Amino acid sequence: MESVANNDVWDLVPLPEGVKPIGCKWVFKTKKDSKGNVERYKPRLVAKGFTRKEDIDYKETVSLVSSKESFRIIMALVAYFDLELHQMDVKTMFLNGDIDETIYMVQSK
Repeated sequence: MESVANNDVWDLVPLPEGVKPIGCKWVFKTKKDSKGNVERYKPRLVAKGFTRKEDIDYKETVSLVSSKESFRIIMALVAYFDLELHQMDVKTMFLNGDIDETIYMVQSK
């Protein structure tokens, strides 16, 4: 929540008439150390995007996930061409994307 608030991800606004908001839910993950002890609990707020319909609610789907193969190719190119590689924080990766439409989501409880 701190990361979302610090990056000004959303605004609380009244729902316009005729707009159907997307639902959301909290997903909790337990982070453990190398010995299996609980280190911390990591909550994540996710939108229930599966309720949207193509060409009505959205036009395209994008997933910002890389595969091992993509990573290996990039590393090979960096080594071959003697390039510099810069890394970004993937914990808040979704905050780095831009969308050009307004999306309404139900406020979580």
